[in-house]
Amino acid sequence: MILQSLVRYYETLAEKGKITGPGWCKEKVSYALELSNDGELKRVLPVKIEREKGKKSVWEPQVLVVPERVTRSSGTISNFLCDHSGYFLGVDNKGKPERVEECFQCAKEKHLGVLRAADSPAANAAKKFFETWKPEEAMEHPALFEELDGILAGGNLVFWVEGKYVHDDQEVMLAWEHYYEKTMEGSEGVCLVTGQKTSVSRIHRNIKGVPGAQSAGAALVSFNAPAFESYGKEQSFNAPVGNYAMYAYTTALNTLLADKKHVTTIGDITVVYWSEDGSTACQDVFAGSLEPTTDNREIVDGVFKNLEAGRPIYIPGVENEISPEQRFYVLGLSPNAARLSVRFFYADRLGELLQRIKAHYDRMELVGPETETTVYYGLQRMLKETVNKKTTDKKPVSHMAASVYRSILSGGRYPVSFYHAVLGRIRAEQDDKDQKIYKITRGRVAIIKAYLLRNGNEAEEEITMALNENSTNTAYLLGREFAVLEAVQEEANPGINATIKDRYFNAACAAPASVFPILFKLKNSHIRKMESRGKQIYYEKILGSLQEKLEIPEGAQSAYPKRLSLEEQGMFILGYYHQTQKRYEKKTEEKE
Repeated sequence: MILQSLVRYYETLAEKGKITGPGWCKEKVSYALELSNDGELKRVLPVKIEREKGKKSVWEPQVLVVPERVTRSSGTISNFLCDHSGYFLGVDNKGKPERVEECFQCAKEKHLGVLRAADSPAANAAKKFFETWKPEEAMEHPALFEELDGILAGGNLVFWVEGKYVHDDQEVMLAWEHYYEKTMEGSEGVCLVTGQKTSVSRIHRNIKGVPGAQSAGAALVSFNAPAFESYGKEQSFNAPVGNYAMYAYTTALNTLLADKKHVTTIGDITVVYWSEDGSTACQDVFAGSLEPTTDNREIVDGVFKNLEAGRPIYIPGVENEISPEQRFYVLGLSPNAARLSVRFFYADRLGELLQRIKAHYDRMELVGPETETTVYYGLQRMLKETVNKKTTDKKPVSHMAASVYRSILSGGRYPVSFYHAVLGRIRAEQDDKDQKIYKITRGRVAIIKAYLLRNGNEAEEEITMALNENSTNTAYLLGREFAVLEAVQEEANPGINATIKDRYFNAACAAPASVFPILFKLKNSHIRKMESRGKQIYYEKILGSLQEKLEIPEGAQSAYPKRLSLEEQGMFILGYYHQTQKRYEKKTEEKE
């Protein structure tokens, strides 16, 4: 299913002329070696281009369409007309002269063999270069002097003759494609992707661009031990994929990974996504919906409203409407030694995926302060709520982050580890107003609310966006009581630095029976300190009404439970947050 989807994507891009054909690929190139018609090296031409990176301008290698690259694992194998200085000049900075000489001889044999029948100025110049070049004199060659350090750094080199790249010459292209077709011939079999009888690929091309994998790339399909083989089928013959399908899926996947605008990294997982029609607008909608910002909030709002009304999706600046019925794919990859592991793969209608994302945001919806402008908590911002604000490593736990991503896309239950991570941060942290660190943030409580709605046992009407004054849930009422008791303390001691939350919150949340009697004794002394009789009556009324709603379980001596489960602790925190926000709303109304 994965390979078939990638092959279809390749064919869609090929029809639009947006991707290379068999035998060709896109590769970063740093320098061009300009040759005379006699094959002499005249000079080195830098082909790097200047790009803006943040506030700085940097020079980066240019991406060119060049002959297909070989897959290197061991030994010496030369690429054709695009390789590093070890193969083309016989010099490098690795300090292994015998090895680099072997590399140059390998490149010489390949180029003379491929271009044997080619007869054009460009082809002849390249052949004469390899026949006459002396690697032992390369370091003193005057044409290399100015750019020698850059060349030895390992960037790719190409050849330039009479004002154009050698690999763009028509005779050279025909020679290369003839050679490429011959190398692709091999054992025949039924391709698992296309279902056609064809030549089966022995080794699949590497996939590049997955962080953590080898810089040369890693294989998505490969077998390297007898334990993985069946019926004596070695290497990739064990999973027969035709040469065309192999080229198509690897080219499509490398193209997706090279498009950094539409690649997401979650922990150690790299996520790519694409639509069957090859539309980048679909990718933009999906990416914008998962990571909304203040700049695209109105667009995301419009997307969700159109979905709800059953209308096509319109994006500013995009002429064609986006159909919610468009087939869409999401693939998660992670590095594993020399291979890639598929962590998840989703194939569904774009509208269905967006509706699941919207359902997640609906569960996360929570009342907040007026200064809070965030409407949708994007995935990355949500995961940051599980990280210690004072630590230097701000990355969430990888496997947990991936599980959260999957739960949102699939509409399934949130991982328990995600809920535990949020509760753990609330228990571990203390409020620090100087550094603007608060243990009970809107984001954390929103996660708790979403988890309780999707995974919990409470009725949905109990878990609301704002304060639920009709709730009789014991844990929720206790959280509300704690917030009121904290408010009483702050009214009695204006400007107090530390409140009962700093000392008693964790204990009250986990074991209420051991803490609340102490808190009510403290409340009595705090009430007496208040100068306003009206405020005394106000707080006593609120606490009285909450106490009336607390039911004493049969056989229990008190309404305060000895222990609260983790789910009940979430309800406690939600009640505390709601009551606190209600208090701030009242203060704002009084000021107005």
